[in-house]
Amino acid sequence: MTEYTQDQATFREVVTKFLQAKSTPTDVRRLMASDEGYDADVWQQLCQEVGLAGTHIPEEYGGFGFGPVELGIAAEEMGRHLYCGPFFSSAVMAGYAILNGDSEANKQKLLPEIAAGSTVATLVLDSVNDPNQVGRQLRVTGKELDGTAPIVTDAHIADVLLVVASGEDGLGLYSVIADADGVKISPQQALDPTRKLSRVAFSGAEVQKIGHLSESGLNKTWDQISVALAHEMIGGAQQLFDSTLEYTKVRVQFGRPIGSFQALKHRCADLLLELEWAKAATHHAAFCLASGQEPETASMAKAMASDIYMEAARAAVQLRGGIGFTWEEDTHLWFKRAKASEVFMGSPHTHRERLLSLMEEAS
Repeated sequence: MTEYTQDQATFREVVTKFLQAKSTPTDVRRLMASDEGYDADVWQQLCQEVGLAGTHIPEEYGGFGFGPVELGIAAEEMGRHLYCGPFFSSAVMAGYAILNGDSEANKQKLLPEIAAGSTVATLVLDSVNDPNQVGRQLRVTGKELDGTAPIVTDAHIADVLLVVASGEDGLGLYSVIADADGVKISPQQALDPTRKLSRVAFSGAEVQKIGHLSESGLNKTWDQISVALAHEMIGGAQQLFDSTLEYTKVRVQFGRPIGSFQALKHRCADLLLELEWAKAATHHAAFCLASGQEPETASMAKAMASDIYMEAARAAVQLRGGIGFTWEEDTHLWFKRAKASEVFMGSPHTHRERLLSLMEEAS
């Protein structure tokens, strides 16, 4: 069982209180219906007052200097409260890519702006399912970038696009101004409206190379993003489980609460067991990232978190009966996030294949 320090527990309380006030289901519904998909004032409060965007960014780059464990705590609470904003795309995805592939000068320039929330960045990958497929559609010739990235998070509100593309010397990390010539950002209709997606096409866009990503660097970045996403997913799964359990206590059928029926007791008990296993695997993966050990645990965590999030979402709908399918019931908000996150940054099948490959290499 993962043991958190008192400081980490206090940090969780701070994040929870902030999100309870700023990311209610009413807020989520309002923001997901907007074009931007987030509240700029709340984003600034999150970055400036709470400092969440700089959680994992070293102090020399304007962050708090914590690690994957603390970032996981923040992501878990964001998943529980379904926070709508560029935290995952800018702080997590772009932040980790810069830390792993950028030059020192560009780290000094970009990371403080990302930590402060004054710059919104996003990581552009031409594959969000398999790191081995990255760089096949996006190519740089000279200083011009061509190709298409079908799925990019929060590109429509980004100031800077950080693109992983193939160049003459392998995979590189390139910086592109979002509104530059040769860049076309097309918002896409997504299953999960709480996380805005876009298609980004480049046609001779002028880029600046800011770093190099080796195969190991890309895989490390993929692992870090996957573990943060796994935390977000178990946070959402926990919220679905808690709300469903509470519903079974108040919903009366045949003169008694439905939670008293033996079949539903077994269903909830099985769900809790799977949730605790996934939480243990995810928390363990964060501690492994912090210590630089067992990189394969990242894929294990992402696969298990994907499975339990979808299972909790299905159970939440089914155990609510007819009301679980309605727009007025909030369950569908988490259900859609669960389904979208299941395949984002690698499906469970992909991650299990990757897990086995890494274990085979290690042995």
